[in-house]
Amino acid sequence: MKRNATAVWHGGGPTGSGTLTTMSGAFDNHPYSAKLRFQNEDGKEGTNPEELIAAAHAGCFNMALAFGLTAAGFEPESLETKAVLTMDKLDQGWTIVSINLKLEGKVPGLTAEQFQEYAQAAKAGCPVSRLLNCTITLDANLAL
Repeated sequence: MKRNATAVWHGGGPTGSGTLTTMSGAFDNHPYSAKLRFQNEDGKEGTNPEELIAAAHAGCFNMALAFGLTAAGFEPESLETKAVLTMDKLDQGWTIVSINLKLEGKVPGLTAEQFQEYAQAAKAGCPVSRLLNCTITLDANLAL
């Protein structure tokens, strides 16, 4: 399987800007820039690489968990994960230091203990988790 995205950039680092386009069309010349990355806290004007990594991680984690639960005979009603990515300026430069996955799930017939086990396995096993070189934490809550 191969997927692709294209980034186009014009101008210098601090004042330049670019667009992102994905193979699926989910992004079609979507704007990004240093200003949008560091000064646009609400994210309404454009995206940034960290937001896209967080989205990819949340989506990959949910899918891995859903597949794990289904293989074990459980059908999730809903899995909602918010990935909170933290990037700090370290001595070597800006670095993604952690991602906290905040999961709310509704899975009939599953105990809270089982939910934690499946969620931890999904966190460790999803391809995006395995790609990232940062601390990954998980807060998982099963709605009863």
